[in-house]
Amino acid sequence: MKRDPRDPLERMNRATFAINEKLDRAFAKPVARAYRHVTPHFVQTGVSNFMDNINYPVVIVNDVLQGKFKPALSDTGRFLLNSIAGVGGLFDPATVAGLDKNAEDLGLTLGKWGVHPGPYLILPILGPSTVRDGIGRLGDEFITPQNYISNDWIRYGLDGLYYLDQRARLLDVEGALDNVFDRYAVLRSVYLQHRQYKITGATESEDVPEDEPPPDPDAK
Repeated sequence: MKRDPRDPLERMNRATFAINEKLDRAFAKPVARAYRHVTPHFVQTGVSNFMDNINYPVVIVNDVLQGKFKPALSDTGRFLLNSIAGVGGLFDPATVAGLDKNAEDLGLTLGKWGVHPGPYLILPILGPSTVRDGIGRLGDEFITPQNYISNDWIRYGLDGLYYLDQRARLLDVEGALDNVFDRYAVLRSVYLQHRQYKITGATESEDVPEDEPPPDPDAK
């Protein structure tokens, strides 16, 4: 198999990926399925709205760091409207008002500043990343509001709810990977192409597995 030059740590990454997959099948996926099964749809929507809103200051700060001041104003308005009229973010009146939801993070900001992504990296539990995006995750932690909640039970509860919501959302799209030959290579390619698209608006030309689905430019 031809080695991908973006993935010099492939042997270690594949080992971490295999562990993540086992943990997901044993715990995260069954819990997400149970959550989907027993929780009314409107409650799931409210949880997703709330988690998106509580993390939205990350988007606003990175808008500013990228010099995108008009989107920063729009995203600030979205955050305030959903926080107040949307009852803490449980509802999403901002979308009805025409304020689009954006997705920015420090990894993307560093990329737009010209920082090279560095080697592809599979993080334990968290999954696909790069060295640049991993550093960006750490930086975004200083912006995320729930990290400043002094009550450990509330803070860890919100963290758990966030990961449960994120895993439940993946249930809708992961079926596309059920029959692929090499899930690791497909997910690597989709992740790297999507991040490149978010930064430059174009994807790199590369040799990819024939069974790979195309990257979704609108994925968050």
